[in-house]
Amino acid sequence: MSRTTFKATPTAHLQYSDFDFEFKEPTGLAGLFIVPAMASFNSSDSIVIVGAGIVGLDVALVLAERGYGQSITVIAEHHPGDTSMTYTSPWAGCNFSAISGSDANALKWDRLGYSHLTKLASERPDETFVHRTPSTELWDENVPHDKIKAMAEYLEDFRILPEDELPEQVKFAVSFTTLTINAPNHLQYLYHRLKQHGVQFLRQKIPSILSAFASPTTKVVFNCIGNAAKTMPGVEDTKCYPTRGQVVLVRAPQVRSNIMRHGKDYETYVIPRPGSGGNVILGGYMQKGNGDGATYSYETESVLDRTKRLSSELREMEPEILAAFAGLRPSREGGARIERDELIVAGDKRVIVHNYGAGGTGFQAGYGMAMEAVKTVEDVLREIRKNDTRPRPRL
Repeated sequence: MSRTTFKATPTAHLQYSDFDFEFKEPTGLAGLFIVPAMASFNSSDSIVIVGAGIVGLDVALVLAERGYGQSITVIAEHHPGDTSMTYTSPWAGCNFSAISGSDANALKWDRLGYSHLTKLASERPDETFVHRTPSTELWDENVPHDKIKAMAEYLEDFRILPEDELPEQVKFAVSFTTLTINAPNHLQYLYHRLKQHGVQFLRQKIPSILSAFASPTTKVVFNCIGNAAKTMPGVEDTKCYPTRGQVVLVRAPQVRSNIMRHGKDYETYVIPRPGSGGNVILGGYMQKGNGDGATYSYETESVLDRTKRLSSELREMEPEILAAFAGLRPSREGGARIERDELIVAGDKRVIVHNYGAGGTGFQAGYGMAMEAVKTVEDVLREIRKNDTRPRPRL
């Protein structure tokens, strides 16, 4: 295999079709971050969601679909359209795949997520940036047969590849119709959609999870803070850790298929990005416990080499390299945490629902996780509805 040469790939001052914004380094007092005083909430903020990544936005979506949009405030330091190493969701690949866990919860959330995403791809693919895409997944070893059996029940066009179609050193492979998602643009779709239906967004870095109860009218807080769950006062979950990935964004309009190869100590994938004019995400890495947000040229070389060997479509034409970037998947030992808790704030009982730790599966599992998180507070939602007589628009 010949060595690939390429020009330097910047990680800041970028502007490309996948992101309709420009990321500029801050000017002025370098390194100084001032946390503003806690803003006052409107009296109608019965529901507060902390975190505006895909998990928090999916919670807002599930609630808005049930008519609670005008009762929701989303509090987050970063909103869709921002870029930051601490804001993971915009850096996602992203697609629906078998990379998630095989436990009962993961299987349930995946199924609900696939149903949700296929509906978006059927009804409004261009608006939501969710498209159906042919996909192949290959395993060198550790084939998750139980998971594949469960997924075979609902994946469109599912097929197990016969042995004579398997590449060298591949033990097992399947093909099916996946959903590919333009992560940053899908986040902005959700952001604008939710605002149209009454959801308020507050740009705020809160000092502790209890700060989310600043308004006396807040009845329930959804804690969707991702990687911050490890250190935020009031949560401090020692089971949480980042899983680093580095990907390369290229222009390769000849790539129309998703392909992934799961190895012993690597993940390689090629994911066409919907609505981007031919851009493709190439990856990648799954580095458990690594919180380094830098990108490295030798990792970019490795990604390019592995993906070209994996994808015949990518080899048809030399891809134009646009950028390399790293993301930190918000992972958790034992899987995601969805748990209701109750506490006393200023003498009143309040409810908090923890919903974090999805790792690299937030876009495919997030909607199912949101449905489960919302289900834990049906009693609180009934109380909110009883006390609010305003008309409730539905998505």
